[in-house]
Amino acid sequence: MKLDKSIGERIMILRSERGYTRKTLAELAGISSKFLYEIETNKKGFSAYTLHGIAKALEVSMDYIMTGKGARVYDDVIFDIVYKFKPDDLESVEKLLEAVYKITAGQTGSRVVNP
Repeated sequence: MKLDKSIGERIMILRSERGYTRKTLAELAGISSKFLYEIETNKKGFSAYTLHGIAKALEVSMDYIMTGKGARVYDDVIFDIVYKFKPDDLESVEKLLEAVYKITAGQTGSRVVNP
């Protein structure tokens, strides 16, 4: 199976956003770090089973890994929580989320990039 060059890059970017080492993601996905390296560098293809393991570990849909389209898994969870608030409270929720983002981005030293 010939892979789109961006699939490996997308996995690498997601891994980096989460602060995972290659070894950590490989362990979470149930594969070797060497195999993950080969996937990220587009040297090897992978099975649907492997794709599922990587997607689950990265908390994204398999579709997102393959195409770059579709929601990340945690997006739906966050939206569901936000929708529970009354419209009058949304400004406060936004400020709180922005403060949390600033704190967490400062701890990791990197900025999270949205797809």
